[in-house]
Amino acid sequence: MKKHNYLYLSALSVSLFMGSCTKDFLQRDPESIISASNFFSNESQVKQAVNGAYNSVLQMGLADYWIFGEMRSDNTTFHYNNTNRGLEQRELMEQFVSQATDEPLSTFWQRLYTGIDRANEVLDHIGTVNMPDANKNQYTGEMKFLRAFHYFTLVRQWGGVPLRTTSTQTTDQTKSKGRASVDDIYTQIIADLTDAASKLPKKYTGADVGRATEGAARTMLAEVYLTRKKTTEALTELRKVEAIGYQLLPSYAAIFDPANKNNAESIFEIQYLGSDPQLSSTFMYQFAPWTSGSAVTKDPKTTSNPGGWNIPTQDLIDAYDSTDLRKNISIGTDFISMNPSDPLKGKMIPYIKKYNHAPADIGRTNDNFPVYRYADVLLMIAECLNESGDQASSLTYLNQVHAHSRTGLLPLAVIDQATLRDLIFKERQVELAFENHRWYDLVRSGKAVAVMNANGAREKLLKPTQPYPIGSYNVNPNKLLLLIPQKEVTLDNLAQNPQ
Repeated sequence: MKKHNYLYLSALSVSLFMGSCTKDFLQRDPESIISASNFFSNESQVKQAVNGAYNSVLQMGLADYWIFGEMRSDNTTFHYNNTNRGLEQRELMEQFVSQATDEPLSTFWQRLYTGIDRANEVLDHIGTVNMPDANKNQYTGEMKFLRAFHYFTLVRQWGGVPLRTTSTQTTDQTKSKGRASVDDIYTQIIADLTDAASKLPKKYTGADVGRATEGAARTMLAEVYLTRKKTTEALTELRKVEAIGYQLLPSYAAIFDPANKNNAESIFEIQYLGSDPQLSSTFMYQFAPWTSGSAVTKDPKTTSNPGGWNIPTQDLIDAYDSTDLRKNISIGTDFISMNPSDPLKGKMIPYIKKYNHAPADIGRTNDNFPVYRYADVLLMIAECLNESGDQASSLTYLNQVHAHSRTGLLPLAVIDQATLRDLIFKERQVELAFENHRWYDLVRSGKAVAVMNANGAREKLLKPTQPYPIGSYNVNPNKLLLLIPQKEVTLDNLAQNPQ
């Protein structure tokens, strides 16, 4: 298995920003903290700090991204566990009845800003370090990509948020200037991604494979432009990504196979390493029905019930055409819960198969998590062309995904703009299922309120014996934005989002 250097974030390397020290530093004047000003002295230390900045993405990939990117959408829900209510606040996020004091909100916010501060730390100091310009450009591009990645998540989930473009060095710098406007946040994101795309390489070799590339920066920039309804600008970036040379794989299952990481279709993946307990993924266990034991994971060492999170909805299952080969690769429908404690006893509980692969060890898998891949690019091109009025060309790109050999589906015929728009979003739903795009697609399409209210009504109808909090699945436009964590509202004097 190829190893990726930037994943090796030992306690020592991460703690360089947390107040620990090394033997070399202990031989100097006694200090308990290694500050940024005396850490960034050579390229090796810069690279170590760059590697550490990726850690926030790795951590959020294990929970935050899919809690707020899939479970808040009509793609997935949760398997209600009446024997363990310890993570009930995750359920409240999915049911649109969360409170500003709920832990998932504050954890998500803190991790995003930790990632931003780590990127800012490198950007603040890299200019003074002597190293080849090509390497300095690469590290700068990576940090601007990551900072944009975090702010793109923040602005879509919370709207205007504090804008920090320099690192926090002292306690008096922790207080922000308040919430920046949505326009200001997007201006910063676009500037960061534009610069990152000009500095990052198109590809890496060896241990550096998996880092952010020009293609990743331009793909995110295109999605930013689409979110801002700037289809011409989006198409310009997508054409540049198209020219890089990514390819659709003939096998849909192969895209997600841990033995085939960072393949020809992959543009950016969150990198995990199953052989290391600190760097492994856990999706197979998190996404299995909680009553399934080892039946779904096929891991005989499973000693406790799996998570029951990110469970496919009937809405998503019904979205697949009957001959779509992706359905059986993405969703398992072979588990029936017979646990007497389960309100759904005797019923089939679907689960995500896309990340269901043999574990490296108990509770530890080697699956990466896809963020951007070429199928997404082709569907965004189709969307841009359709919005420009070129339905024939749009359909050509849609059919590259829809009628690809891995789907078993017939090509779609030329149709009107509105119908084609719906088909493109449906194709995105099934092609990119469980890859954390659905919630954002619903919001930018303007359909989130109607779709989620209808989805909630069906969930209640399908699970009448499950308790539901008052107001659950009662979605209005205000609820498309998350509540700002109460601690941030209080300590930073931030205006709260209305609900």
